[in-house]
Amino acid sequence: MQDENFVAAPMAGGEITEHQHLQTSPRSEAEECTEASEQAYSWPAIRFDIPPYRTYHFHCQFRTTSNPNNFLKGVKWSPDGSCFLTSSEDNTLRLFTLPEDIGNNQAGPYSQDSDEDSYVANLVMNEGESVYDYCWYPFMSASDLTSCVFATTTRDHPIHLWDSTTGELRCTYRAYDAMDEISAAFSVAFNPSGTKIFAGYNKYLRVFDLHRPGRDFTQHSTLKKNKEGQSGIISVIAFSPAQTGLLATGSYDQTTAIYREDNMELLYVLHGQEGGITHMQFSKDGNYLYTGARKDPYILCWDVRNTVEIVYKLYRSTEYTNQRILFDMEPFGRHLGTGGQDGLVHIYDLQTGQWTSSFAAASDTVNCFSFHPFLPMAASSSGHRRFGIPDDSDNDFSLTGFENCASIWSFSVSSASENDAAVGFEDSIGKIEDANP
Repeated sequence: MQDENFVAAPMAGGEITEHQHLQTSPRSEAEECTEASEQAYSWPAIRFDIPPYRTYHFHCQFRTTSNPNNFLKGVKWSPDGSCFLTSSEDNTLRLFTLPEDIGNNQAGPYSQDSDEDSYVANLVMNEGESVYDYCWYPFMSASDLTSCVFATTTRDHPIHLWDSTTGELRCTYRAYDAMDEISAAFSVAFNPSGTKIFAGYNKYLRVFDLHRPGRDFTQHSTLKKNKEGQSGIISVIAFSPAQTGLLATGSYDQTTAIYREDNMELLYVLHGQEGGITHMQFSKDGNYLYTGARKDPYILCWDVRNTVEIVYKLYRSTEYTNQRILFDMEPFGRHLGTGGQDGLVHIYDLQTGQWTSSFAAASDTVNCFSFHPFLPMAASSSGHRRFGIPDDSDNDFSLTGFENCASIWSFSVSSASENDAAVGFEDSIGKIEDANP
């Protein structure tokens, strides 16, 4: 019997077929190593009262004479923190590996006067069409090459599973419409166990078995016969990290739905955003869900155990952009960071829902901010579409080095005693709810 815990691997020559017998990699061992590492590792309590410094910076690689209007659309760390992946308007994904000495705090600040990138991307993968979404395999580890994969979904293409060590395509997962033509997913996410790929379509969720690339999938309508549910494109999918068995789906119809993963039972639908949902994330304990929407200046905090009222709102400058503005929580789970059109990254205390600090990350729209999974570091990406006509002698629209760029930031950390004092997340949220009936 085939081991159910594995990641698809390529055939000799790189050709993939849906009938291929796939190589296996026991997830249980990787999971045990991850759990053991987390038990031995003390999560850093980042000090947000001290501005971070820019450790690495990248902008030259995203500007070419053939595509001067290119801009970044997001950045995501790998689960093991060894590298990060960027997506840009030129339909290209670039993978950057962190230098080996980064964990020893040997990297100094990036020189503001430098006109060069800190280093070049290790891999460049071109999708050919606009990238809608991408995500890492949740148990990716550089020490297990079989697990080094990420999934992408692009316009008019099936879901692709890429090898992050070679840049080669491992396999594809295909959905078809009523005309038997390939239907592209608008969002994609691995479930927490890493055995399935969930993909969002117009009024449908389709679930692919990671072990079986090809056109086999199960389909779930997001709109029930009683018209309850979501009637638009499923634009984002998020799973609870606390093994609660819950997943959330956001739609361009401005709603968020909560499901049980095991039977895809619709539990409830949340209403409150002013635009189509573009990003969402569960709290570390899985009790709260944070949602953001297009042209909506507020990130909403929901208690998924009591969905009657919004717990609080977090402001960000996104009223006048159609871009997805992606936010993230630091590993300790107490703070959230988000960018905006003002070029700032705003940090919020999730215990109180109050603003903590801000720092300038770019000279244009910061469309993504992502914390490193265990180091006191973060990545940001910036940029937006420009409609001006470039000068014949200047093909980069006279951009500065801090526009259409990606940066890696290093933060100061608290002492062990301060770290131990930063507890009681759920109790603090409960006090907020009591104060705002």
